[in-house]
Amino acid sequence: MIDPSTEFGAHVAKRLQEERVVWLTTLASDGTPQPNPVWFYWDGETVLVYSQPTASKLRNISRCSKVSVNLEGADELGGDIVVITGDAFIDETAPKPDSRFIDKYREVIAKLGQTAESLAASYSVAIRVRPNKIRDF
Repeated sequence: MIDPSTEFGAHVAKRLQEERVVWLTTLASDGTPQPNPVWFYWDGETVLVYSQPTASKLRNISRCSKVSVNLEGADELGGDIVVITGDAFIDETAPKPDSRFIDKYREVIAKLGQTAESLAASYSVAIRVRPNKIRDF
């Protein structure tokens, strides 16, 4: 979906590699959008997020797989916002947070007083988002 051979696709792929937090928006049972800041890993095809097993976003995704992933503005005027819409699913085959994910957040994990193992135990449910549309502002 994201074509890194185009200027726009390369820019989005670079931001997905470098950004630390994105906003994952799911829909509550009454249709209310539920945005949550999340750590993530872009594997070139999907956005991979790890969640605590009791998080409401898991129930929301089970009911409605339509989600958005939003990257915040990257310039001083609030521009360069990227919005990715897609379908989310719980990936029971995904490994626990692997070295790529842990390496991305190693410093923050340590600052929070956690280890890679404690993070993986707390955030044990993998969510994958397959993009189907991307737009920017």
